[in-house]
Amino acid sequence: MKMQARILLPMMALTCFSIPTMVSAEAVSALSDAKKFKQNMEAAVPRPEQQKQADEKLAALKLKTGKRPNVLILMVDDLGYGDVGAFGGGVAIGAATPNIDALAQGGLKLTSTYSQTTCTPTRSAMITGRLPVRTGLYRPILAGDKLTANPWDDEVTSAKLMSDAGYETILTGKWHVGEAVGMRPQDVGFDEFYGYYRAQKEYVQAYDKRRYPDLVLDKAKFAKYQSIEQSQGLVHGFKNGKTEDLTPIRSIDDMANADRLLKEFTVNKIKALAKGDKPFYLQHSFMKTHADNHPPKAFEGASASKYAFKDAVVEVDAYVGEIVEALRESGQLENTLIFFTSDNGPQSDSWPDAGYTPFRGGKGTGWEGAVRIPGIAYWKDMITPGQVSDGLFDLMDIFNTSVALAGVSDKIPSDKYIDGIDQTAFLLADNGKSMRDKVFIWSQKDFLAMRMNEYKIHFKVITTDSQFLNIDMATIKDIGLAPWLFNLYIDPKEQYPVGHRRNAWLGSMGAESKAHAATFKKYPPKDVGL
Repeated sequence: MKMQARILLPMMALTCFSIPTMVSAEAVSALSDAKKFKQNMEAAVPRPEQQKQADEKLAALKLKTGKRPNVLILMVDDLGYGDVGAFGGGVAIGAATPNIDALAQGGLKLTSTYSQTTCTPTRSAMITGRLPVRTGLYRPILAGDKLTANPWDDEVTSAKLMSDAGYETILTGKWHVGEAVGMRPQDVGFDEFYGYYRAQKEYVQAYDKRRYPDLVLDKAKFAKYQSIEQSQGLVHGFKNGKTEDLTPIRSIDDMANADRLLKEFTVNKIKALAKGDKPFYLQHSFMKTHADNHPPKAFEGASASKYAFKDAVVEVDAYVGEIVEALRESGQLENTLIFFTSDNGPQSDSWPDAGYTPFRGGKGTGWEGAVRIPGIAYWKDMITPGQVSDGLFDLMDIFNTSVALAGVSDKIPSDKYIDGIDQTAFLLADNGKSMRDKVFIWSQKDFLAMRMNEYKIHFKVITTDSQFLNIDMATIKDIGLAPWLFNLYIDPKEQYPVGHRRNAWLGSMGAESKAHAATFKKYPPKDVGL
């Protein structure tokens, strides 16, 4: 399809720049150290010394264990940057997170980790290494959506590549990237799926008459709503095998206990996998803390705050501790990269059933509050404890990094543009530096902003017309004469642009952004009907 006009940069702001030619190993601007060695791969900063250090560590580990390392991704839903104690929250805001904090203290805390603006885009991007605007999965798939094409038909996931390479690939928990046959986790490369196709709210709202009386108390509407969905609860599916519905969600309590069931599955799965010869790639995606949060009896009032969201944070933290302990008990901790994160910033629209961020905006916007999320890389004896880095890490990098650890980077498709970067050397080298010097921020088909080093440039901004309503009452606006350029080191809340007045890099950042837009000419985006 032809690229729609609205995904192009606002030319009013960048008319003085020409689109650079994509030449191998040449930086686009003087500001960047990144080199582009393959036409279809995002430019990366070469760091040969730390790559050598990482390679030596991995070779020694393989000699010791006789197999490739495991990868465990722990993804919380809608957790804010400031909710975790290690990132300034925790006890200070009424919900202690000792287990997550221990991962940060024992590994590498990444203070500039970036997601997409909402959940479906992030989840798809993380396993394809591709921006959602390229795959067509640029917004959440909602009840009643009718897609015109299966976006997964020609996409290749990390799960598929790693499964083909001999890994056991499992997704536990929330999927939210399609539940029709052909779009389920077990259809796109995961060997096994144990979880829920949708977000908490989409299950529990049918049983919460205080929040949704017009749905719950109207029998006709309730019946219509139930008829929309293909699955009503917990699903267990296998690649090329049986998929069955297990426990349906029929009450608020059923949903409240979902994360406990998921945790128990993952803990038992780790113990079982540890007895086999295959390495594993396991993504554990919590249902919480996405609204609507309802604590199970064991965690009701468990937080100092006593609010449902905070109780959910405490519950998630407890389960993180149990999952990590399962790795330890089964002897897999030293051979497993653990990456803890969130799929986007807090969903402020559901406040007070929402997380906290110290940054501007929230889920659904292009501001830091939406896309800057907690990121922790932990690997016992492989990642030196106590490190903190502001190096850029995009969750799409998990795709490239996981595939690299599996030894199948050469299997990444060459006919599609890959936005992720292999960050193995960044994570494993002592005091490593990121291989990435910029991240691109999109909202559906709109190219909103780019962060490069400590600078962030906005081409479109999302403003809220009422407090907290970043999704339900927001407006996308074009910028004026020049892009809005912020220095996040002196203005992390993005309050006062420095652009022409106090910054020398407006031209370079414009050139980098236009080069990014140019990739859509050779590798056009898909339209799947969202």
